[in-house]
Amino acid sequence: MHVFDIVVVGGGTVGLTQALALKNSGLSVAVVESHISRAMPGGAPQLRVSALTLASENILHNIGAWQHLDVDRLCSYVDMQVWDQDSFGKIEFSASQVQKKQLGHIVENQAIRHSLWTQAQNSMHIELLVPKKIKQLVFGQQECFITLDDDSQLTARLVIGADGANSIVKKQANFAQTFWDYDQNAIVATVKTQLPHNHTARQVFTPSGPLAFLPLWDAHHCSIVWSQDESKAAELLKLSNEEFNKALTAAFDCTLGICELISDRQSYALKMRYTRQWVGNRVAIIGDAAHTIHPLAGQGANLGISDAAALAEQIIKLVEQNKDFGLAKNLRPFERWRKTETVKMVAAMEGFKRLFAGNQPIKKLIRDTGLSLANYSSLTKQTIIQHAMGLEGELPDLAKERSD
Repeated sequence: MHVFDIVVVGGGTVGLTQALALKNSGLSVAVVESHISRAMPGGAPQLRVSALTLASENILHNIGAWQHLDVDRLCSYVDMQVWDQDSFGKIEFSASQVQKKQLGHIVENQAIRHSLWTQAQNSMHIELLVPKKIKQLVFGQQECFITLDDDSQLTARLVIGADGANSIVKKQANFAQTFWDYDQNAIVATVKTQLPHNHTARQVFTPSGPLAFLPLWDAHHCSIVWSQDESKAAELLKLSNEEFNKALTAAFDCTLGICELISDRQSYALKMRYTRQWVGNRVAIIGDAAHTIHPLAGQGANLGISDAAALAEQIIKLVEQNKDFGLAKNLRPFERWRKTETVKMVAAMEGFKRLFAGNQPIKKLIRDTGLSLANYSSLTKQTIIQHAMGLEGELPDLAKERSD
């Protein structure tokens, strides 16, 4: 029987962030993960990337992971442009408007995870249990009993589920969730553009869904996330590369000139999930286990990273107060805190998706007028920029400033 203070289930970006955010707490932490981390990416860009905000960058820097990233594969984005297809409605903003160097970075998901993994391996209070899977969880009064797929057993005063949308921890804890299907698929690919991206993240709203171009370290390479109604996405996936290139260039209003696929196309279904309970006695969930949202603002990974930092902050506070960090009543402040931030994001994403769906003339006039007015309001822009950098709302201490 191996005894730990905390067991984190899931060794992806969110789970490893959770473990590292606790590395100086004096608590023993184990991470249970089914896959050993792959090496830092090399060669062609990976298809799955994240737009990490300045707040997430601060968190990763402060837990010692950012320093392991390959700077030659990072791309900062300093400007953002959003517009309605074939219309006058648009908004543009820049980090320089709030005296910042960048709004965030586009980073390959594999690179983020490997940097976290490397730092976790160097941390004496973290034990990586891989490749292992959870077989059974039994929640007791004072601890949780965990059986792994090799029949080894662990105990923990708190189990944290960071094991994704289909979380086994969430299921074993009987946490109910609300969900709905967006009836859209997101197509991801890497493309080469005729014109340089100039470190600008761009998004156009089309009648059947948003299309985002995220700048990569090569001045002419972008990662695209093309969210489309299911039928439209299916049509796009059936097109030849040449036909897809033409459709993509047209949908993007030829903003960066001719677009050319330089990777495979992959797609995944989009669903909103919101778990109604995030904590119980001896258990808590974070990241996609607690919520998944539409990718139109690229905030999924950032929400999960902030969840981990916030939960670590609450646990450390309880340790300092000599309180039991495994009791639900003591974890409620974390739950209220992060639920508030998540609900605001879920509501905003749903509102944007509905407002920008379709080509109904009156709705199109309303949204385009709103975008144009916001574009000329410095106060509105400053608020939007703060959101874009992840610096709006109640922030975990790890997100507030970098300890260079």
